[in-house]
This record gives sequence, structure tokens and C-alpha cells, in this order.
Amino acid sequence: MKYWHASLLLGLVVIGLSACAPLPVRPGTRLQRAAQARRVQALDRIQSWSLSGRIGVANGRQGGSGGFTWNNRPGGFQFVVRAPITGHSYSLDAVPGQMACLAGLHPQPVCGPDAEALLNNTLGWRVPIAELRAWVMGLAAVGSPAKLGFTPDGELASLYQDGWQVRYSDWDANTRPVSMPHRITARKPPFSVRLYVEQWHLDHLSHSLPKSGR
Repeated sequence: MKYWHASLLLGLVVIGLSACAPLPVRPGTRLQRAAQARRVQALDRIQSWSLSGRIGVANGRQGGSGGFTWNNRPGGFQFVVRAPITGHSYSLDAVPGQMACLAGLHPQPVCGPDAEALLNNTLGWRVPIAELRAWVMGLAAVGSPAKLGFTPDGELASLYQDGWQVRYSDWDANTRPVSMPHRITARKPPFSVRLYVEQWHLDHLSHSLPKSGR
């Protein structure tokens, strides 16, 4: 029944989120790791951001997709998914560590203390929403070790954390003041989450970041 709800939510329509051919990955050089550390420090200063695009989820047997927007603000966030056929939208509003509410599935919002558990219990989604807030920005989540891999050109290509493998197959060089991930795939078999970000909006940073060294 959970996955029936998930299929209803996402319309069971497969969108163009197929993975691109994987890029060569290697451990970062000292300069690349230092550049990533400076990027972390700069992005930590951002108080709010928003993005929009498409999302696909799968559990190894079933999957679906839809449009989404994500608005992050100091102390919380709102995640909205739009079913591709009906256009009906469902929203998750959360204050991490306190309360999360899912609206649009039932006449009244469904609430609980943990956003990830709420999605899993009501929709059958296995989405590490707390970690995904960091991963979508090309950052490791705080609180557990992570292993990063880089392309020969110095871009972040992969991130391994908490049993999830996150791959970045494309970056948006038009975002300002820093490039941001364009295509993100997170997998922990049998679960997968794919994001195609069409538009980013970041709070202005006081200065731009240097390019990754080699």
C-alpha cells in the first residue's frame, strides 16, 4: 500500500533522468581537497537557497517521477513534488529535529518528528532527506565520515556516505557565485533517488571561490 501511494504521488511516469556514462574518478589531490574545503566554508554562509527540477525514485521493483521544488531557509525547508499527469502537488514542510508535515496526500496534513520516517511510512519512499540537503549542494553531510572522488578536471564526481553512493554527472557553470550540481544520483541498493536540477538560486556570497586545483 505504501508504494501504491508513492506511485500515485509520482504518477508512475518515467522522465529523462537516465544516468549518464560514469566519469573517471580518482582521489582528490591536495589542492582539490583544499578547494573543496574552501567551497564548504563558503556555502556554509548561505542562509537560504532554492532549486527546481525533476525527481525520480525507485525501490528496485517500482519507481516514479515528477517535478519538484525545494526551498531551504534558516531552521527548515519545504519540499514540493508535482505529479506529472494530474499536476497535483504534495508538500513536505520540516524543521529538522522537531517536526515534519506532509500535506496534499490526505484531507489533513500528516505530521511526525522525523521527515525521513514520515516519507517512508506514508509514501514508501526511502529518501535520506537530511543528508540529501547537503548532497544536493555537492557537500558531505555533517555527522559521519564521507569519501569524495574527483574527475581528472578537478570537479567533484562522487561521494560515499552512510552506505549511499552519490554521483555527480553534470555541473551547472551558470550559477553564481559558484557552480552547483546539475544531475545527482544517490543509490543504496535497492533504493535510488535521481535529481535533475533545472534552476538554482543561492544567496549572494561575499566573494567567489577559486577554481579547483589539479
